[in-house]
Amino acid sequence: MTNNDILKKLRVALKLRDDDVIKILKLADFNMTKSELNALYQKEDHPNYKECGDQVLRNFLNGLIIHMRGPSNKEREPEE
Repeated sequence: MTNNDILKKLRVALKLRDDDVIKILKLADFNMTKSELNALYQKEDHPNYKECGDQVLRNFLNGLIIHMRGPSNKEREPEE
């Protein structure tokens, strides 16, 4: 299973739209355009296909953690 497959399956399982995936990537300080993201969803034989690298998947997973749980204790603002 490729990183592209994992990203696609997570997107479907979590019912995420492209805008949601881009926002999740931004939570991990990783910027990606909609067209770059759509290239990751293409089949391997498609001319616009782009391989999803480890860095993209890693940042998506890190952003997903922040999206689901909220920022970690060290990233949260101190409560007064």
